Amino acid sequence: MYCKHLFVNLKADCQAAILEFIGTTFFLLFGLGGIQAATGAKLASGGSTSNVEQVLYISLCMGFSLLVSAWLFFRITGGLFNPEVSLALLLVRAIKPVRFVLFVIAQLVGSIVASALDLSVGTFLQQDINVAQGVFIEMFITCALVLSVLMLAAEKHQATAFAPVRILPPTSRISSTHHDYVSTSDDDGCRFAVYYTGASMNSARSFGPAVIAGFYPDHWVYWVGPILGSLLGAAFYGTMKYIHYGKLNPGQDASNDLEAARVMEEVCRNEA
Repeated sequence: MYCKHLFVNLKADCQAAILEFIGTTFFLLFGLGGIQAATGAKLASGGSTSNVEQVLYISLCMGFSLLVSAWLFFRITGGLFNPEVSLALLLVRAIKPVRFVLFVIAQLVGSIVASALDLSVGTFLQQDINVAQGVFIEMFITCALVLSVLMLAAEKHQATAFAPVRILPPTSRISSTHHDYVSTSDDDGCRFAVYYTGASMNSARSFGPAVIAGFYPDHWVYWVGPILGSLLGAAFYGTMKYIHYGKLNPGQDASNDLEAARVMEEVCRNEA
């Protein structure tokens, strides 16, 4: 009986997964294409192009590709494009298990298709970074990413419609990077992590290039780290929901002072 209930929306889940595949391919095709263009331009110039120019070009390509893709698909599939974000949404019960499985498959296949078209470079650990350090770096930056998505998109509020803009502004990147997110902690995390691990935060982003170019011994880091980060972010979000975090600073989503005062009065009355 429970299994039958899982598949009650199978048709809609399959349709959403197909569109999630298209969205993931669209995002990574243009984002990774920009990385290839920037890398190729620097090689063609004999290295005369500065690293700052390369980083700015890549961050614009990745940022705007993600911004456009997420806003196009936000009201259709949620514009996830990331297995770890999908896992976090499953854990907080924002999506059902069947849709989660279909979305992860769609995201992985979309990454493979985009990587095949771009022949893009993958994510690698720097020589002075061991696998334990790589796992923890990817875990913490993915945790920050997941919290951004959960608080800005999954958590419904007056600015939810603008979540793609709040979650997806361009930030500094180099050739092996992926997502970029709004908060200062996320931005700082990406800026430091991109040198050490490539700041993947997305197993699909690392999986596609590996399928095309070949797997390497440390590839598992880009699965274990982000998955642990997703679990940590979802656990933190669940804890905040459990303690009813809204009562700690009530009225923040109010449209005017009168509404804020009414919310605060209601919270005080409930606690009395």
